[in-house]
Amino acid sequence: MDRVRPSPIELGLLVVAAVVVATAIPRCGSHPAAVTARWDLTPGVLNAAVTQATIASTICRRGWTRTIRPPVDYTNALKQRGLRQYGLRGPPSAFQEDHLISLELGGNPTDPRNLWPEPYPRAAAVDQMENDLNRRVCTGSLTLAEAQRRESGLKHRDG
Repeated sequence: MDRVRPSPIELGLLVVAAVVVATAIPRCGSHPAAVTARWDLTPGVLNAAVTQATIASTICRRGWTRTIRPPVDYTNALKQRGLRQYGLRGPPSAFQEDHLISLELGGNPTDPRNLWPEPYPRAAAVDQMENDLNRRVCTGSLTLAEAQRRESGLKHRDG
């Protein structure tokens, strides 16, 4: 039986096809890796004024977070530093300098260990989860400590 040998052109086309497949397969169905908070950079820090006993006058009082939110120039400077520390690329506007433990759940407003660069659109989705946890704490269906634990776990695990 005679063996059929491919021509040099056919071999060349086969090599090109193999390269295309090898570079395309890792991209198929993949999504950018989630950016998660790092324990060594952003462990989360609590606001000492917020406890289970003070939630009615702090996090459950409408508008309270506006009274403690740090100025944008402060968080923008931290965002620049955080982007470098986390090794993130892209315009700063693609990130929200977010509180690991949100102000709505008693996070420290200014401690850099409680702030990290969270990418959009994930940041917007997480804001909704923070509001839900705050609602549950304020209605008594969840303790403050449990809500803080869940929020920290979410951001360290899922981003």
